Amino acid sequence: MTESQDLDASDVAAFLQARPDFFQTHADVFATLEIPSPHGTRAISLGERQILTLRERNRDIEWRLAELIRNATANELIGQHITQWSARLLGESVPHRIPAEIALGLAEQFKLSDVALRVWDLAGAAGCGFTDGVSDDVRTFAASLKKPYCGNDTGFEAAGWLREPPKSLALVALRTAADAPTIGLLVLASDDAQRFHTEMGTAFLDVIAQLAAAALQRLNAPATSEFGVDGVAANGSPAPLPPA
Repeated sequence: MTESQDLDASDVAAFLQARPDFFQTHADVFATLEIPSPHGTRAISLGERQILTLRERNRDIEWRLAELIRNATANELIGQHITQWSARLLGESVPHRIPAEIALGLAEQFKLSDVALRVWDLAGAAGCGFTDGVSDDVRTFAASLKKPYCGNDTGFEAAGWLREPPKSLALVALRTAADAPTIGLLVLASDDAQRFHTEMGTAFLDVIAQLAAAALQRLNAPATSEFGVDGVAANGSPAPLPPA
């Protein structure tokens, strides 16, 4: 390179990259260099620019950390609600009351405007009040749901089970295993249009579906004694306890 040649930005960059110790041996140059500020028209030193960059990175890290903490807190609260709901199901001694406890418990624990449930192909579910209004189309739709649907489309037939149209809903198919046939469909409704949306995660809804399906297995056998499905005989006597 001759003295008559002009240096461009790439030449300067190549020069500095080839000499990583340049600013160590020329500390005075580093201290006096000034570059445009990213937040105004004034010039600032390279050292100040580095400090600004670090502050911006720290703010981004702080924001991400705060987001993680918020999500962790929300997940912990959801987990507590699921635990309380599960305890309620386990504490129900009458199998025929399980569907009502599933729906009522979810509505109360998660502050939902309404919850609807229908079940099928459970031998002991007749007369429980949650088997009516299930068309072949609903069963076909439930079988097609490989993961819960969440959104604002309230035109589904199952949405007609609710007392009034919701702003958003979740439709959750109930199976005893991932590859098992469906035994029911759960409809969770909210007056909040953003409560259930298409971009939300469904991990907790999957857990609810598994627990509900497991609880409903207690309806998978009809009553076979003089004691009715509610565990009470015709004369009002409770069913005897099994021997110790």
